[in-house]
Amino acid sequence: MNAEAVLAAARAWLAQDPDGETRAELRELIADTENGDEAAAADLADRFATRLAFGTAGLRGELGAGSNRMNRVLVAQAAAGLAAYVRERAGMPPLAAEPAPAPAGTAAEELTEPPSAEALEAEGPETPGILDDAPVVVIGYDGRRNSDVFARDSAEIFAGAGLRAILLPRLLPTPVLAFAVRHLGAAAGVMVTASHNPPNDNGYKVYLGGDDEGSQIVSPADAEIAAHIQQVADAADISTLPRSLAFELATEEVVDAYVAATAGVAPAPPAAAGLRWVYTAMHGVGWETLARIVEQAGYPTPVPVRDQLDPDGTFPTVAFPNPEEPGAMDLAFAAAREADAELVIANDPDADRLAVALPDAGAEGGWRRLTGNEIGLLLGWRAAQRATAEGAPAGASLACSLVSSPGLQAVAEHFGLDFHATLTGFKWISRAPGIVYGFEEALGYLVNPETVRDKDGISAAVAMLGLVTEARGRGAGLADLLREFDDTFGAFASDQVSVRVDDVSQIAQVMAALRARHPESVGDVAVDRIDDLLDGVDDLPPGDVLRLWLADGSRVIVRPSGTEPKLKLYLDVRGESRDDATRRIAALADGARALLAEYGG
Repeated sequence: MNAEAVLAAARAWLAQDPDGETRAELRELIADTENGDEAAAADLADRFATRLAFGTAGLRGELGAGSNRMNRVLVAQAAAGLAAYVRERAGMPPLAAEPAPAPAGTAAEELTEPPSAEALEAEGPETPGILDDAPVVVIGYDGRRNSDVFARDSAEIFAGAGLRAILLPRLLPTPVLAFAVRHLGAAAGVMVTASHNPPNDNGYKVYLGGDDEGSQIVSPADAEIAAHIQQVADAADISTLPRSLAFELATEEVVDAYVAATAGVAPAPPAAAGLRWVYTAMHGVGWETLARIVEQAGYPTPVPVRDQLDPDGTFPTVAFPNPEEPGAMDLAFAAAREADAELVIANDPDADRLAVALPDAGAEGGWRRLTGNEIGLLLGWRAAQRATAEGAPAGASLACSLVSSPGLQAVAEHFGLDFHATLTGFKWISRAPGIVYGFEEALGYLVNPETVRDKDGISAAVAMLGLVTEARGRGAGLADLLREFDDTFGAFASDQVSVRVDDVSQIAQVMAALRARHPESVGDVAVDRIDDLLDGVDDLPPGDVLRLWLADGSRVIVRPSGTEPKLKLYLDVRGESRDDATRRIAALADGARALLAEYGG
């Protein structure tokens, strides 16, 4: 796109943008570009030379004006496209596009709170023809900047499209939205969140009901929704989209039902009495919901990390709001040392991920965060024990992403359960046949698939509390459980080597180089064979993934990150002992870093 085309696209965008902040931002960029400011011209080109792609992760990106940013124009287009898809899926006729100004009071600065039930009743429906049997779309949002605005815009557009739009009553965790899709029998759900991304990001995650059972979208639905969104974008004026205030505000019954179902995951055993534990919400939305569940399940109230307890989209105490990042849990560790706690539990900002830490005299500061694989294997062991004790039906399975620890397969085989490895993401894990438990190494766990078909950091926290307190009843701790796992299933060790890039094309170049010239070894260990998942392997859908099997039984998986500009290498070994596994994984990590350097990473 040349400079004139970029300016034309920016002016067209400005004409339809309903947000005063992004309009002012865009006006300044256009004026500076017209005055010859090269930096402004480059910024404008970055915002309009492409479009933030809608895919199986929905939308996610930096807030700001332009087609390559998250903003009210892009969200309106996405909502209208999704509405058209839901209507089509339900056999409803296409919606005729007629100019319809947005309802009064929709300026971004006026949307700090969703409408109350009383206000909606007073305003009354504005769009006739929303029938009781119209498809339901439920919308949730977290505490990030503009999440409430994007949710309100979506609700108005869904209602304007003749759908029954239900907005959750306040900012809530992503798992509550995933639960609500099934609980309300919705055709679709939208969660406005960027999970643990940087503070200036936001996103738009889409779930489908019906045969999809409340899971995130996968192909071909993503492409079909994207095609509808593109049709809306091509019309180039969101002011023509019908809007309505005839959406509903969900009652507290939805939240109460989620709380009850999640408290039932692991009611507290007697040994829970006196448990000392610390909790951090990482400036997210998990605390209010988790606190209710913990009380209902019968666990002691945790020591909260108060500086991180309330939702704050600026995430002031962390450089990066992800429990996996160095330093993110430092305040929690400090609170744990002061409280002489037995464990630390953390959620990410939208509470769909879980982090756990235990006292460790050998770790800096006396506390060590468990890896996602360590947590996932312990919870998988728990799930397998319960499934078999309850008489699991034929085909009951454990599932994990193909980049997660192969230890879960050992657990499944030990208990006579099926096992499925899927592509990365819970959109795939949740669809594993017969699933009773699923996880991925990036701190995602599905422990109650009958109620939530997505990763759920709150129900996983309850399951972990149950696991720890049951062990506590026989005088064991979390470290003992890890040793017992090794003794029962083998000493599995995992690591990850990744490189963050400024230019995402560099990732494609490294992947292409690896395919053009397969590596013969990783470090001192020969490569036995390589699976290229672009060709389709083990009945998996095609994916941009290379899986290297090494001569000593180790495994290296190479893939681009789905949410960040990173190339990731996932490493797994199975040792004769914990010391052997630790030594071998360290050597494999050194070899993986050398491999990246050799291939331009």
